[in-house]
Amino acid sequence: MKPLTRAEEEIMQILWEIERGFVKDILTPMTEPKPAYNTVSTIVRILERKGFVSHKSYGKSHEYFPIVSKDEYRSFIIKKMLDGYFENSFGKLTDFFKSDETLNTKSYQ
Repeated sequence: MKPLTRAEEEIMQILWEIERGFVKDILTPMTEPKPAYNTVSTIVRILERKGFVSHKSYGKSHEYFPIVSKDEYRSFIIKKMLDGYFENSFGKLTDFFKSDETLNTKSYQ
């Protein structure tokens, strides 16, 4: 598994929420300015090639659904972050969160 780009992750967040949908269903909840229909379609096909998404065909239309769960991806990202930034130490991660004042402000709540 590889990390997703920001655009891919935005689409996956929507698919995890709606569970399955056509490109128009993915596009609807996206924030303004919304990308073009063809852009979303291209990104979904890239996600499919990467093994995150599959589809069911209805003639020329495709209904997409995630095949990697949000929990699986979250676990992968946390492990990657631990390895890359905290020497695989959960203790170092928690120490970081405890000591970083910018993360302890109410603006993130």
